[in-house]
Amino acid sequence: MNNAPIGIFDSGVGGLSVWRAIRQQLPAEALIYFADQQRVPYGPRPLQEIRAFSEEISRFLLAQGAKLIVVACNTASAAALAHLRQTFPQIPFVGMEPAVKPAAESTRSGVVGVLATPATFQGALYASVVERFASGVTVLQETCPGLVGQIEQGNLTGPETRLILQRALEPMLAQGADTLVMGCTHYPFVIPLIRQIAGENARVIDPAPAVARQVERVLAGRGELAEAQKSPPRRVFFTSGETGPFGERLRLLVGETATPQQALHRS
Repeated sequence: MNNAPIGIFDSGVGGLSVWRAIRQQLPAEALIYFADQQRVPYGPRPLQEIRAFSEEISRFLLAQGAKLIVVACNTASAAALAHLRQTFPQIPFVGMEPAVKPAAESTRSGVVGVLATPATFQGALYASVVERFASGVTVLQETCPGLVGQIEQGNLTGPETRLILQRALEPMLAQGADTLVMGCTHYPFVIPLIRQIAGENARVIDPAPAVARQVERVLAGRGELAEAQKSPPRRVFFTSGETGPFGERLRLLVGETATPQQALHRS
């Protein structure tokens, strides 16, 4: 079981920011990534629908032999993480939690900006994190409409992407925000552009490294960390969308030249 793969899924390419962090933290682990690009974005969808998608993908990853599943999507974590843990009690799930706690601890101005999707902000998980960790801190929220779509298209620096970010960030910065939380796994891919707009003094928090460390803790606690092998670990990519564009995003975003496979596609 130790060398069984870790399953990772997202609505699209955003979870590759988490995949990248896990690859760096746990280089001996085999990884299976699923991008539900036929149904991206999840953010505007009803929570019940996201729950159903997440269960279907989890069943697929378990059929591929996954020993742990990372819900590398803030929206799916908010909508489905508790449901998945209840439905598949034998498998550990690691999800995304908006990094409000480290932001609240590090802000100097007392104002924190969170960029996330509508479904993440509507979820009980986000409300709980803010209530527990952001007492005495002003938390500003922005949904960045259209940003996930731009990143899915590989548009990380173009004028449309810049305009979306300027509309989101400039009001936050004007209100004194000095710490920005990436509450969607797509958004770390535009951190360089965010830094251009916000300035180098603004702290930008990407939760992916913390998620990778949590994966390591969970597997170590279960005695399921992979053992180093002579051959490189297996890394497989699936999409419910078109494989060609996904292959291009793999190369652009994480420097992978693997050929993706199609699964759970509906004509």
